[in-house]
Amino acid sequence: MSHAPVHGTWEPAPAARWEDAFLSGNGHHGVLVFGDPNEERVVVTQATLVRPNGGEHGRPPRLASQLPALQDRLLAGDLTAAEDFTDGRPLQWVQPFHPAFQIRLTGPGGDRSVYRRAVDFTSGEVTAVSGDVRGRVFVSRADDAIVHEITAGDLHIRLDHRLPGAPAGLRVGHGALLTPEGALLSLRAHYPGSDRAYTGVTLVAVLGGRTELHPPGVRVTGARSVLLLTRVLRHTGEADAVAEARLLQELLQGIEQPYDVLLGRHLALHRTAYQRVTLDLGADPADRALPGSELLQRPDSPALLERLFAAGRYHLLSSSGRLPPRLTGLWTGDWNTAWSGAFTNDANLNLQTASAPAAALPEVTEALAALVTGQLPHWRENAREIFGARGVVAPAHTDGESGRTYHFAREYPLHLWTAGADWLLKPLVDHDETRGEPDPRTAAVLAEIAAFYEDFLTRTDADGRLVVVPSYSPENRPANGSWGALNAAMDLSAARHALLTAARYHPEHAEKWRKLADRLPPHRINADGALAEWAWPGLDDTYDHRHLSHLYGVWPLDEINPYDTPDLAAAAHRALELRGAENHSAHGHLHHALIAARLRDPGRAAHALHEVLGGDFFHASLMSAHYPQRDVYNADAAHTLPGVLIEMLVQSTPDRLVLLPAVPESWPSGELRGVRTRFGAELDLSWAPGHATVTLRPSRTTRIDLRTSSGGEPLDLVAGEDRVLSLGTW
Repeated sequence: MSHAPVHGTWEPAPAARWEDAFLSGNGHHGVLVFGDPNEERVVVTQATLVRPNGGEHGRPPRLASQLPALQDRLLAGDLTAAEDFTDGRPLQWVQPFHPAFQIRLTGPGGDRSVYRRAVDFTSGEVTAVSGDVRGRVFVSRADDAIVHEITAGDLHIRLDHRLPGAPAGLRVGHGALLTPEGALLSLRAHYPGSDRAYTGVTLVAVLGGRTELHPPGVRVTGARSVLLLTRVLRHTGEADAVAEARLLQELLQGIEQPYDVLLGRHLALHRTAYQRVTLDLGADPADRALPGSELLQRPDSPALLERLFAAGRYHLLSSSGRLPPRLTGLWTGDWNTAWSGAFTNDANLNLQTASAPAAALPEVTEALAALVTGQLPHWRENAREIFGARGVVAPAHTDGESGRTYHFAREYPLHLWTAGADWLLKPLVDHDETRGEPDPRTAAVLAEIAAFYEDFLTRTDADGRLVVVPSYSPENRPANGSWGALNAAMDLSAARHALLTAARYHPEHAEKWRKLADRLPPHRINADGALAEWAWPGLDDTYDHRHLSHLYGVWPLDEINPYDTPDLAAAAHRALELRGAENHSAHGHLHHALIAARLRDPGRAAHALHEVLGGDFFHASLMSAHYPQRDVYNADAAHTLPGVLIEMLVQSTPDRLVLLPAVPESWPSGELRGVRTRFGAELDLSWAPGHATVTLRPSRTTRIDLRTSSGGEPLDLVAGEDRVLSLGTW
């Protein structure tokens, strides 16, 4: 198709607010670039920066001895019994994520009438041009450094910790000394009441001109260009800024034009990953040429979807590395981040990362795996202390450092949520299926989840079926009961999926785990014909809620689908029809769209998507907000949207391919290239009215069930042999 989509975005005016800053990151360090021609500001973030608040000492409640009594009360009909299942502690938030500092570069300013700032998604490079003054910055995946070049003769450069919400008790020390390259700046911040600290180091390399100390920074005059290299360390005690500076100096040794050389090394990793998957919806070239802020005013334009798809992939990749993306991705300009800027595991984290296997971003999946495996000792502690069980239980919230469950309250009994480990492992299992090889780490965690269910699933109902008790459906409650209940649909789906998946990974234990899964009760269909959020008889649904936990079996699991379980799929669809939007959270709308796509409802998927596109959820940077009218900086919409678009066009399981299941009329033609399937083939898809073409490049030999609007048929694939399918209708 001609006039390819734009892989970047731009603005013709400066950004005065950090929320509109353009972003770059490598999954460890991040930057938010904003300001005006007189002063450019670069807010520096680092994935592990969390402020000690007591959460570092948090422990799960020791409640295992009280569990049998709670189970007895719930089974006997006391629907508020779980409200007493606590050790009486007040709500304790996890350690909040925060920015490190801002690099402030003040100069004479360029021609304000000629101004442009942009971000190139293919390179991760943010640029700002004002007349003859040019700044460009990226965060290197190859060298783990922030690389920033400015072509301005005179500059005042300083590191400034004074950002919104910075605690008054933060003990900050500045350092500045001249070096052969130019200067070394450092900023060390000690948290109040803690031995923990962080240190930022910026090496200033000046080409031509003069460098003078101008505490707490430096002044450069008459330079042809200035190159800044920055890193941030989190530590206890003291850190050696000079030693870190030497490492940065080594990056410059023996090379001319260091910015271009360092960018080239970074591109080999970043560009390769970003370009694996592309989407073209045949948008109007005039719309594609618009700056992001103007394009956002055209919510019905395919060009907006193209750019948000590209931006979502870019931001998701850029915020994944040391850890997966937080609620704010890798970025914030404020110490007071909503919900501690943490990882909310009961919905948000998976919505942001679940597209990674299909979207060919193993970097994201690896970051999620690092979070999971790094916290397993704490997950074991949760299982032991709360439930008296072997195995693991994941927390609903984590700061990335502690995986212990200590964030809960009466109306948010998150310590009762047992589905979390299976939920978090689902993208890792999908990744294994995509590449056709089990990851030993995933296999090991699955065995521990199965061990937990062996110990936990001991109570039965009158029919001899196992009962998940207590049971919690994030973050909802029955209309006639309390939050801690029995047989939440999500818990049933998670237990069944975890046991059956663990059986596939561990054939030596398959028989006992499958037998245990077979003893779980089926889902219940309520009087409204909808799949009930709680399968326990007598518990009434609460429909107006932002979460859709009860439809876990539809998405991301394959337990409920229109092909194998049509009756349950119809009940799930009825449940989706009845679900309200509550507070119009972006994650709720996009979760709704994902489920609608699985149920082959293009109208409902498109409507949910349009609620976000037309709800003013996106900043000019194309990073998103949690609520309409850009309220609360949050990455859910930005990172989840690419997965929604892929699911509307292509779905796969290890033995099935579903083509164009939920394409709205507003997408009459397009191309999706590079998608990975869970049966081991790379896929390119193009479609137009009345015709579609699919190219499959399988890496293994298999037979799959091909599903289109015309029905299903078997399709044989041979490893290494491309298969091109021409579909007359779709």
